[in-house]
Amino acid sequence: MEVKEHFYADDPSQGPADARTTLRGAEYFFLGNGLVQAAVQVCDDPGATVAGLLIMDPERLGPKRRALTFDPDSGLGPTQVTILEGRTVHRARGSSVKARRLPQGLVPWVEVAWSGGDFRVTELFCCPDRKRARLVRLITVTHLGKRKVTARVRTGAGKRSVEKRLRLQGKETKAVLFEYRLEKRRRGPAVRLGLGREAAIDPAEAGYWASTAACRFSDPLLDRYFAAAKFGLRAVVARSGRIDGGVWQYNLEWVRDQAFIAMALAMSGQFETARTILDRLLSEFVSKNGATMDSSRQRSFEETEFDQNGVLLFALESYVSWTGDASLLDKHRAKIAKVAGFPLLEVFRHEASGLLANRREFWERHAAHGIRDGMELAYQLFVCMGLDSAARLAGRTGEARRARAWRAASGRIRKAVLGPGRFSLVENGRLIKRREVGGAVQTEIRPLPDSRLPTQAPLFEKGRHFLNPDTSAALAIAWEFVDPAGRVARRTLDGLETLWNQRWTGGGYGRYHVTSEPDSPGPWPFPSLFVARAHFEAGHDRKVRQVLEWLDRVPGSRSGAWFEFYGPRPVPPYPQVGIVPWVWAEMLFLFIHHMLGVRPSETGFRLRPRLLRGLPSMNASLRLRGGRLELKVRRARRGERPGFIVGGRRLPYRKAGIDLPFPAAGQVLKIQAILP
Repeated sequence: MEVKEHFYADDPSQGPADARTTLRGAEYFFLGNGLVQAAVQVCDDPGATVAGLLIMDPERLGPKRRALTFDPDSGLGPTQVTILEGRTVHRARGSSVKARRLPQGLVPWVEVAWSGGDFRVTELFCCPDRKRARLVRLITVTHLGKRKVTARVRTGAGKRSVEKRLRLQGKETKAVLFEYRLEKRRRGPAVRLGLGREAAIDPAEAGYWASTAACRFSDPLLDRYFAAAKFGLRAVVARSGRIDGGVWQYNLEWVRDQAFIAMALAMSGQFETARTILDRLLSEFVSKNGATMDSSRQRSFEETEFDQNGVLLFALESYVSWTGDASLLDKHRAKIAKVAGFPLLEVFRHEASGLLANRREFWERHAAHGIRDGMELAYQLFVCMGLDSAARLAGRTGEARRARAWRAASGRIRKAVLGPGRFSLVENGRLIKRREVGGAVQTEIRPLPDSRLPTQAPLFEKGRHFLNPDTSAALAIAWEFVDPAGRVARRTLDGLETLWNQRWTGGGYGRYHVTSEPDSPGPWPFPSLFVARAHFEAGHDRKVRQVLEWLDRVPGSRSGAWFEFYGPRPVPPYPQVGIVPWVWAEMLFLFIHHMLGVRPSETGFRLRPRLLRGLPSMNASLRLRGGRLELKVRRARRGERPGFIVGGRRLPYRKAGIDLPFPAAGQVLKIQAILP
């Protein structure tokens, strides 16, 4: 594997300050309809645009400076709204700007409010329809003074600016509508800016959002996170299903990330977008022999991330279970069989253990970093889960022989992982990351002398560089591969606590032991959510809250668009840190799979809700097959007996949950869960 694929040429120190992603106080509010993608930038960084607008073609991935509204000389400056009163210019300044997603509305709206001179300005952004690459920006200007004034409201895109003159009486409010259209031109896509006539919401766009999941958690923080995750995922998916693994950072795609995103979209009621992603992955990202692509490329056998095969199958089953749509099974039957069979090829089989081996680990470190041939826990985990999913899907399509073979293969790997035996991936009562083909636990790594990796990272410091603990072990607990209440889970989670605040303060888990970090030390949001989900299943609510409250303290919390990690970085050669959509998927898993506890299968669904400590109630309206599930969850009042009320019928409370049939097409199934 070439280490140069880790390197990028874009240097944010060159050109306008807006080229940097991690501006001081930066918040990015994403909007999009698959045809156009936008991010409203709000920050208080000197030299950067305080309230700017990035518009991108979702089919073309690139660094921040390649946004279509980014000017090479002035960055996002022209996109900022200015109020011109004679020779006086008013614009948003510093930390006085307030920005948020509006909690109500037929479609997602972002609001930015600020004051300048005697003017109070509110900017509202949205994509009002599904069929046009269009974004509208409604500017409301209120004159706070008593005298009559004439003001010009101006904004721009690149070298073009548009303005409208307003005559305002004292205390009067007037509005201006700007419209941005993404156009395909001979030289590439471009933005056309003009004055708009109306911002009417297309009924089809309003209908799309009305059909999606709605959740309320009696906690403004969790409500904000849920909305950010649901809206954010839709905003970053192109109509074709293309998704940047890290917006402005990677400009590449991964089967693993996109399969998880498709799962989360299905859970949140965005069935059509989830299907588009899975269809594209099976059509374009799986080779003839079943290998999946990562970083938008195919790998050699020793470097392939075959855990992605399992994740893709697991996500496909989840999609079918939530939607009832089995059309992808018929369309891609041969490809699905290849995906399931690929990890079972002889080249990966470790005969002595029954496990699967290669020289790549979950976080994409490889031989240059010091990874030796061996068996990675996360790879076994997702292959097992994926084969179980493939077996159940094969049962639906009448392929009984394949179903038996895949179920048996999953069982053999699971047994080998959990032991007993010298190749088990449980050591001293806890899950370990990796075992070498000879049987020794790979506890440390050391980069090759000629690796050509940046030497500023902890991996190149003197001393030992440890592989364990690693947050990927938490996934085996979160997905209940091992009993979350058992000894192995407890000891594994205890070990993961050493990853909190390693070489930083303020909170957050590093993805693994910082001494083996070939990048910069710092906490990572989506691995932290791995751990939070595992702690939720284990009943450790304080630890879950710890992660959620940490996410509220870091840049990105207001918009709910978190960076991949938080820490200094050698840029270049590494790319700038960007916004990773996988975070939103993990957030939706926590809310819908774990807290609401809605677990659909082939013939019905299990309902296993649990209230996070401190939450008195939570309500949800979920799209489930052709109907809806209206769920209300609360704690039992004093003297009240816990239980489930389903269609007026009371069922006894069971900690393991209850099994129910799906609502019929067009039906609303109402359930009240009264918990201890």
